[in-house]
Amino acid sequence: MKKLILLILISLFLIPDSYSQTKEDVIKSDTLNKGKKFQFVAIPIIFYTPETSFGFGAGAQIFLLKEKNIYNDRVSNIFVDFIMTSNKQFIVDVIPQIYFGQGNYFLDMSFKWKIFPNNFWGIGNTTPNSNEESYDMTSYITKVSFLKRLPPDLNFGFEYIYENHDVTKVQEGGLLASGEIPGSDGAIISGFGAIFNLDSRNNVGSPTAGHLLKINAQFSSELFGATQNYNKFIADLRTYQKISKHSIVALQLYYEGNYGTAPFQGLAWYGGGNRARGYYQGRFIDNSLYLFQAEYRYRFKPRWALAGFGLFGKVASDFKELANFNELKPSAGGGLRYKILKTQDTWVRLDAAIGIDGSSGIYFGVNEAF
Repeated sequence: MKKLILLILISLFLIPDSYSQTKEDVIKSDTLNKGKKFQFVAIPIIFYTPETSFGFGAGAQIFLLKEKNIYNDRVSNIFVDFIMTSNKQFIVDVIPQIYFGQGNYFLDMSFKWKIFPNNFWGIGNTTPNSNEESYDMTSYITKVSFLKRLPPDLNFGFEYIYENHDVTKVQEGGLLASGEIPGSDGAIISGFGAIFNLDSRNNVGSPTAGHLLKINAQFSSELFGATQNYNKFIADLRTYQKISKHSIVALQLYYEGNYGTAPFQGLAWYGGGNRARGYYQGRFIDNSLYLFQAEYRYRFKPRWALAGFGLFGKVASDFKELANFNELKPSAGGGLRYKILKTQDTWVRLDAAIGIDGSSGIYFGVNEAF
C-alpha cells in the first residue's frame, strides 16, 4: 500500500501532457458584449446533500468584463447567494474574485454567514454510529487571499482567515456537552497563511485537461484573537487526462494536517459532496487526513456526461498513525452531469455514493467534485 501511494504521488507529476486539450475559455468570448463593463446573471439554486437534505435559494453573479486574466481568459466576478434547507439551515455567501494587472494579481475573497444545525460523532477514525448527537452553530467566516502570478502557471501569495463559531445548542449528556472537546463552547480561528499553487487547468468548475498543485500553510494565533494556537498544512494535487475523444480520468490526492490544539471546527473533516462522497461531511474528524479519489468522466453528448468514481482515505491524530494504512474509509459511486448553457462550461451534477458501515449519500449540485 505504501508503494501504491508513492506511485500515485509520482504519477500526478509525471503523467505526460500529450493527451491534454488546448485550453478552453472559462467564459466564451462570443457570449460577452465587448462594449459592456458588467454582465449580470441571476441563478436559481436547488441542491441535495446528506448534511442539508433539500436546499434551495437564489444567487447572482456579476462579471466584471474589463477585469480579466488574459493568460487563461478567466473573468473577475462577484457571486452572492442566499440559501435555506429543509434541515432549517440558513447560508449567505459573498465571493468576490478579482484580477488586476491583466491577471498578474488575483484577489480571492469569501464571506459566509450560516446558521447550521449539524451532527457530531466525536473525534477519531473509528467513532461508532451510536455516538451521533446533534448541535446548532452560528458561524461567520472570512477569508481574503492575494496572489501574484509567476509565469507561466505559478501563483504565490498570502491570506488572512477569520472564523467565529458560536455553538448555540448541544445535546444534553453528549460529547460536546462535556466541555472536553476544544470548540464545544464556541471558537474563534484567526490568523495568516501562505499559498502556493501551480494551476494549468483549462477550466475551474469542470476541467478536462491540466493540473493543479496547491500548497497552503496557515496559523491561528491568540495574538490575533483566536481561542487556540495551532497550525494547518494542506496539499491538494489534481490531474486531468484525456483518454479518448469524449472521456477523461481525473485524479486527486489531498492531505491536511493540524498541529497544536485546534478546535473541532478547525480539524480535518472527512466526507461531503466534494471530498469523500458516500460519507456525511464531518462523519470522521481528527488532526490529520488524507484522501485519494479517481473519477472517469464520459461526455456521450455535447451537454451530457456520465461519471464513475472510487476513493479511499482516513483521519488520524498524527502523521505516524495516518501512515498506517489500515481502517481505510473507501466509497464508490457514479452520477450524471448536464451542461446548463451551450456557451458556458457550468454543469449540474447528480451523484450517488456508498461507503462502509451503512454510509451513503446522494448529492445534487453544480460542477464537479474536484
